[in-house]
Parts: sequence; C-alpha cells; structure tokens
Amino acid sequence: MPTDWHPIALPLPAPDVRRRASHVPPAKLAREVSSGSTRLLQTEGEATRRGQELGLRGRLRLWMVNEGYSTILVGVWVLLNVLIVMGAFLTYGLGETHASARKRYTPVYFFARSGAFCMEACSAFIMLPFCRTLITWAKSTPLNTLIPFEKGVAFHKIVAWTMIGWAILHSAGHVVLDIYLAVHEKAGFSLIVERAFLSVSGITGWIMDICLAVMAWFAVERNRRRPNGGYERFWYSHHLFILFFIGFQIHVMPCSARPDFNYGNECKNVKAGNFWKYILVPGVLYAGERLLRFFRSRQKRRLIEVIQHPSDVMEIKFQKLETRTVAGQYIFINCPEIDPLQWHPFTLTSAPEEDYLSLHMRIVGDWTTAFATRLGCDFRKKPVKNEKDARKAVQVADDTKVVGLPHVVIDGPFGTASEDVFKFEVAVLVGAGIGVTPFSSILKSIFYRHAYPDPSKPNRLSKVYFFWVIRDFGSLEWFHSLLHEIEEQDLGHLIEIHTYLTAKLKPEDIENVVLNTGDRDPISGLRAPTHFGRPNWDRIFQSVTDTHPDTDCGVFFCGPPVLATELHNKCNKYTHPDGTRFFFGKEQF
Repeated sequence: MPTDWHPIALPLPAPDVRRRASHVPPAKLAREVSSGSTRLLQTEGEATRRGQELGLRGRLRLWMVNEGYSTILVGVWVLLNVLIVMGAFLTYGLGETHASARKRYTPVYFFARSGAFCMEACSAFIMLPFCRTLITWAKSTPLNTLIPFEKGVAFHKIVAWTMIGWAILHSAGHVVLDIYLAVHEKAGFSLIVERAFLSVSGITGWIMDICLAVMAWFAVERNRRRPNGGYERFWYSHHLFILFFIGFQIHVMPCSARPDFNYGNECKNVKAGNFWKYILVPGVLYAGERLLRFFRSRQKRRLIEVIQHPSDVMEIKFQKLETRTVAGQYIFINCPEIDPLQWHPFTLTSAPEEDYLSLHMRIVGDWTTAFATRLGCDFRKKPVKNEKDARKAVQVADDTKVVGLPHVVIDGPFGTASEDVFKFEVAVLVGAGIGVTPFSSILKSIFYRHAYPDPSKPNRLSKVYFFWVIRDFGSLEWFHSLLHEIEEQDLGHLIEIHTYLTAKLKPEDIENVVLNTGDRDPISGLRAPTHFGRPNWDRIFQSVTDTHPDTDCGVFFCGPPVLATELHNKCNKYTHPDGTRFFFGKEQF
C-alpha cells in the first residue's frame, strides 16, 4: 500500500494470496481476497463509550440527535388530530345545534361527521410539503435546525394516509346511517340508493373516495417503481387531487352542512361550507409554486454534451444560464419533445462552481429510454470494458438546430439533506449504486472550496469519508474518472475514498486482482484499494469515533431503504451526547 494513502484506522495484515494463487481453489481464494481487503479499513478496537451509563438527560440528548425533531413533528400531528376530534365531539356530540340529528341517527352520526371534519383540517397540510421553492428557502433559515424539511415527502405520506383513514370512517359512517334509516323508517332500499348514489353529496363522496384510492394505489412504492410506465401512472394519477378538492368543495355545500343532516330531494338551501377556508392559504402557495414552474419552463436550455456510459447510464450537460445551485440539490427536468407534461427528478452531478449543469441518469423506464434514444444513445449494443470505447459523446454547437437535439426545461433546484454537508467538521458520504450521483456534486464542490477558498462560502469540513457500495465492475466505470481526478489533486488528503464490490467474483477476476496488485488498485485504478463484500459498518463507525473524538459527524446517504435503515441505526448506536455525534440524513425526492 502506498504511504500517501491514510485510512481511518490502522490496517490489519492481509493474507499473502499472491504466493498461493497457483494452487488455491478459486472459491477459497475469493474468500481470502475478500477478507483481506475488507480488513484494510477496520479496527479491532472496543467501543470505548458503549458501556457508559447515560442518565435520563443524556438519553434525551442522544434521542434528539436523529430521532427527536422528527418524532416531535409526528407527535404534534397526532396531537393536532386528537384536538380536532375533540372539537368535533364538542360540536357534533354535545352541541345543542345537532341534538335532533343525534337523536335520529344514533351515535354513528358523530363518527361520520368527525371523519369529514378531520379530513377538512388535513387538507390544509397535504400540499405544503410540495411547495419546494418555499421549503428550499426555509432550509437556509434558522428554522432548519428545528424542522426536518428534508422529510417533507414522509410527512406528506403521513398526512395522506391520515386523510384516507378519516375518509374510510366518514364513508362507512354514512353507509351505516343510510342502512339504519332504511330499516328504522321502513323506507326500503330506495332510500339507500337515493341518499348514497343520487344526491349531490353522495355522488361527490364516491368520486372523492375513488380519487383517493387511485392515488394511493399508484403511489405505493412497489407500483410506482414498476417498469413500463409505473412512474407515469403515479405522476398522472396524482393529479386527481384537483378533482378531489373540487369534489370536496361541492360535497360540503348542499345540505350536508345542515344540522338536521337531510340532503337529496329534501334539500332547499345551499351553503359554501368551510372546506375552502382550510385550503385557501396552502392552495395559494401551491398555485404560486406551479405558476413559478410554468415561468421556469419557458426558459429552454441548450444541451452542451451527451455521453453514453456503460451500465445503462447517460450523462447530459446543458446550459446553466442564471441558475444558482448548492451542492447536493436536485431538479425536475422536462423534455417537451418527449412529453410536455412529464417532469422527472434527478440529482445534479455538477458542482455549483462549474459553469454548466449536468445529470447522470440510469436508463430504466419508458421516459428515460425515450429521452436517451432521442439524444442518440443506443444501449442495445453490447457493452465493452473500456469506457473510452463504450462512450458515445455528442458535442453540440451554439445552434442546436444544426445537430437536431431537443431543448430541455428544468424546475428548481431544490434542497436536500446533503446541503448541510459543509456544516460539519467530518462528513461520511455513503452512496449505493446509482445513488452516488448526489455525491458527485458534493465531492467536486468540496475540492473547489478547499482549492479556491471563498470567504462568502463557509466551510467547516476537515475530513470526508466517501463510501461507494456497488454490485459489479461496470457500475464503477462511469464514476471512477471523477474519483481519479479528486484523488490526484487532493494533496491534503481531505477526501478518503472507499469502494465496495458486493457481487460474486469470477475466477478470472480473482486472478487479475491477485496478479496485478501494486501501487494502484487493479479494478478502479485508484490508490485506495477496492474492498470485496459488504462494509462492516460497526467497525467503520467505531473507527471514525476513535479518529475523531468529541466531533459532530454528518452521515449522508442515497440508496435503497434497507441500507438507509442500517446506517440510521448505526448513527444512533455510536452517537454519544458528550462525545462523537453522528447526524443522519437521507436523500428524498
């Protein structure tokens, strides 16, 4: 190992696999290579602080590091719903105005009305997480230390499922009431049909239920990620919220707002209801967000370069114009020639210091396939190991009409958890597969800030550990040129790079690793070695704790939920309120 590479912990000696390569079975040789390589990073040191007993105050401080604010936010939401139910009980369960309705309709009346009352209140919050421009601005304010804005999508899901629960309660309550009236008043099945399917409130109620069900079904992770149009079905179906809100406003207008609970042909008066009051402010904010997107979409951007990488990855570069970005942010991109209505989120891989914007997108869906084909990429060709031969680049002139490439329009950029990387002394960046894209921008920006200091851009970073967990060699090729450049120019050893290959090695690959060991890793060409197998996160976190005692470390991740949960748990496990603290952040679009 070269002397100018400094791992975070003293390495243990690796077995001498070169001497025995000629007669050791490939399977056993793979195990030895894997075990020797993965131990390069890790230490046998015991957790020095795990045995310390924490008092109530210490456990509270530990809980607040990664769980506190999010849990408090959920608790406030639950409390708000409890208060709303209590208000509904005071109004519909005890209020004199509704006494006759309670007497006629039994206690089920209270549950039916409470469901509607709570749905109205939830509607005030459902759109706020997607006022992305407002949230991006709020992340730059002191509010970011109290409110986990990066978890807006998770909060949106909580509000949505809460609304679905209240909708089920409301609809079930009305069905029970209609059946009760049909039996109690001996009106027969015709009363049920009239009240549930022929009245304005009944028709709009079923339309709202259908809209909620369709939106929820296509928003489920499994359905949203299905190939052949899964995301497109999610995208278009979610616009049913417009029909849902219109239906909601009509639903509360005729007679259902009356205390006697009569509607249908008996209804004479029509009232506006209270629903519009709940969605007025968030509706204006969201409408302003969409209006801003409309004006942004009128600014077409010229493509500068298109690069076809191995492993079905395409890189595009386009004009930056007056767009101001921060490392780790993402944008929504639209190609009007492909579909003027579809906007897809992608993380920027260009640094804010660069004079262009760039994206790396994996070609896995209908839209990305159509977009890549339109730009001249052909991923049906058999890939080759040499990226120079596998890469197809198109240099675009000033006038795009010369080469016929389409314009693109963007919305954003918008903030993510990774924006906070420069607020920590030590950063641990973890990318899994294509999830490495946010860290392309961050790594380049870190290098620029240290190579060309700018007083207007504060930077506390003193050490960065970058971990890339990938499955095969091909997924490493398109990114390793950036890692090469960073490693060559990072003279102060600020950034430490670790790559992990998790796929099973072929015998010829093992022979290549064994016979070509030297100053450079035979796989990546980096000075830092490539590790085989999955990272041992316990030893890695302990190594960081021992190397940086009493330090705040930011752990930023982009990748699959399973690994996110594991890293989140490790951050909690190795955080000490009076020592090293690990703050976990995950990319969410």
